[in-house]
Amino acid sequence: MHIRHVLPVVAVAGALAVVTAAPAQATEYASALKVKGVQYDAPGPDSNRCSGGNTKDEYLTIKNYSRTATVDLKGYVVKDATGNTFTFTATHRLEPGDYVKLRGGRGTNSDAGNVVYRQNCNFVWNNDKDTIYLLKRGGARADVHSYTRSANDRDGNGYITYHG
Repeated sequence: MHIRHVLPVVAVAGALAVVTAAPAQATEYASALKVKGVQYDAPGPDSNRCSGGNTKDEYLTIKNYSRTATVDLKGYVVKDATGNTFTFTATHRLEPGDYVKLRGGRGTNSDAGNVVYRQNCNFVWNNDKDTIYLLKRGGARADVHSYTRSANDRDGNGYITYHG
């Protein structure tokens, strides 16, 4: 009789261990906006000089996966594992299926060109491993992805695709 009671408890405990051990990228958040991909390693040797550097070649693509809702990025936050943070301070509306590339370096933001610049010439994404957080206004998670060069970038081109 005691054996029948022990087995369900062990099964439930094992299920809880599996759920809590799941990686961050396995969790789906209720958000139309998701990270489509990241160019975490800009082509060429890293140079964070504002003039002649290649931080603009490091970018994060955020896509609106909704079929009907337009989403304003104003107030959304992107950050990495160490706390480097970028907040969308201006209105930037993404129509259903639309995307924006958040680029490093300095430049002119463009709704028509689907680009926003961080206005900072430092690299954000580590070339070996990092975690990407996309946070809604108010701080709730919209999307999270952890990566390592060896596990997630099989072709070695410095780009990883998420959510297709």
